[in-house]
Amino acid sequence: MTATSQTVRDIALEQPTSIRVFESYGIDYCCGGRKPLAEACAAGNLEVDAVMAALEAAASGPTMATVDWSKSSLRELIDYIITTHHAYVKSELPRLAILAEKVVRRHGDTQAQLPLIQSKLALLDEELSHHLAKEEVILFPYVVKLERACKSGGAMPHECFGTVETPIAMMTAEHDAAGALLVEIRQLSHSFTTPVGACPTYHAFYDGLREFEQDLHQHIHLENNILFPRALQIEAVANAGPA
Repeated sequence: MTATSQTVRDIALEQPTSIRVFESYGIDYCCGGRKPLAEACAAGNLEVDAVMAALEAAASGPTMATVDWSKSSLRELIDYIITTHHAYVKSELPRLAILAEKVVRRHGDTQAQLPLIQSKLALLDEELSHHLAKEEVILFPYVVKLERACKSGGAMPHECFGTVETPIAMMTAEHDAAGALLVEIRQLSHSFTTPVGACPTYHAFYDGLREFEQDLHQHIHLENNILFPRALQIEAVANAGPA
């Protein structure tokens, strides 16, 4: 039974079906997942009993086949993150930028939030572009080499940052910054709610933002809550040496 004192992050890890529930209620289970469920519900003005009921219903209902990434190799998880989530970010942000330009040009004079959303989205694009590159060029290759060395008993890889904890701390901080920008975009858009009579492009823009938020939450969840802790654990065990 899920307890309201459990953190949202822990619930998401223990009960994968909870992720869709959290998404439907707008509860952040990645960057903001360190809060207890009761606190997260209070922050979002949500009825905790209703969220609990939805979690229980999701847990007892039919489940879709999902990969247990806690049992896969880190190389497999990294490949999945790059080909699924990194690829999505790289293709979707340019599309959203085009939609943003169109709706601002058409409705920006009467919908003051749209230029602000466009500005936040451009900042998110810039930050994530640098972030993904650092992961793909620096952190992820190091983690793969770290895992390989631990499995083979070979020499530990060496990089200028010393320990994997250093780039992980930086990537986690950047995740928090991206999450904060998405919170601002959600607030400015009134939870991606279009005004009455909005044109199809307006709807497409807000729908795209909602889908992007959901994907980025899943993306960060895999890294913050599964990949990074496992990489830290592997390095700690390797450094400790034979028992």
